[in-house]
Amino acid sequence: MTRFIIRRLLASIPVLFGIVFIVFILARVLPADPCVAMLGERATEEQCAAFAARNGFDQPLPVQFVTYLGQIATGDLGQSVKFGLPVTELILLRLPTTIELAFFALLFAIGVGIPLGIISAYRRNSATDVGTMMFANLGVSIPVFVLGLLLAYVFAVTLKGTPFALPPSGRLSSGVTLVPLAEAWGLQGLGGPPRAALDFLSGIYTFTALVTFQWEVLVDAARHLILPAIALGTIPMAIIARITRSSLVDVMGHDYVRTARAKGLANRPVVMRHAFRNAILPVVTIIGLQVGLLLGGAVLTETIFSLAGVGRTVFEAITGRDYAVIQGFTLVIAIGFLFVNLIVDISYAHLDPRVRPE
Repeated sequence: MTRFIIRRLLASIPVLFGIVFIVFILARVLPADPCVAMLGERATEEQCAAFAARNGFDQPLPVQFVTYLGQIATGDLGQSVKFGLPVTELILLRLPTTIELAFFALLFAIGVGIPLGIISAYRRNSATDVGTMMFANLGVSIPVFVLGLLLAYVFAVTLKGTPFALPPSGRLSSGVTLVPLAEAWGLQGLGGPPRAALDFLSGIYTFTALVTFQWEVLVDAARHLILPAIALGTIPMAIIARITRSSLVDVMGHDYVRTARAKGLANRPVVMRHAFRNAILPVVTIIGLQVGLLLGGAVLTETIFSLAGVGRTVFEAITGRDYAVIQGFTLVIAIGFLFVNLIVDISYAHLDPRVRPE
């Protein structure tokens, strides 16, 4: 297994290099001038020339690319000209929001999608099967911006003043303050990478509130995540439900499942202990793909619910021609995809010994 992981990590290096190269080129062939995007239409030629020289845009593309590779090798992802912050610091600020949102969206997608798929496969071609698949297809069909606005209207406007009302935006209610991990644990004097790690984890509000016993903050942060998590997780939920049903229906037609039933086993053990365990590999694959997509950020969801995450940041960087932010966040998203794929491949070996690497 160790050799397999090392081979996968080594094979990821050319993939990352290709992603960095393609994003670097695509970012620079975008129409419009970054100087005009930053300084406005009235920017003079002298101002744009100084802007290009200051940010290295006046150099030939090969020189710019080699310089950028050198920066990456030292851990420097560049400086954002739009936000006025180092890209690394910007990632530490915005990525925790996306991780937290993606976790709850995936929790909703798996918690609802897999049971729906199992029920639909167990009652194949029945009214229950048709109803659950119609619900799944509806989840795929509704655009995120429509579902998000509907959820915000129903739970924040229509149900306002009732126990079912939910906040439509933001991460915490007014007057609710989260105490960061470093302060809660008395580590204010800590510096370097350990402090950066604590600050990064502090950006995941529900985790920080849970481990520091800030129960009021935990409840409030979780309530703020319900609507965006449902809006973001509905499409993955529908996909997971359909894949679960399809895979389980295929497995339940195999000989060993019919043999288990012929021996007199009840339907539930046959489905859960025999059929589902062998039908789970495609489900794990699709869950891994959805995790990667969720970590890539959700522009519409983050915009509707006023969440400053990866998707919204990348969108603002693209409109502002902020090359460093586009490249830095894309690199982080690519690493996230590769890491998730590695976890999925490793999980195959534990779920099915037949695919266990030598």
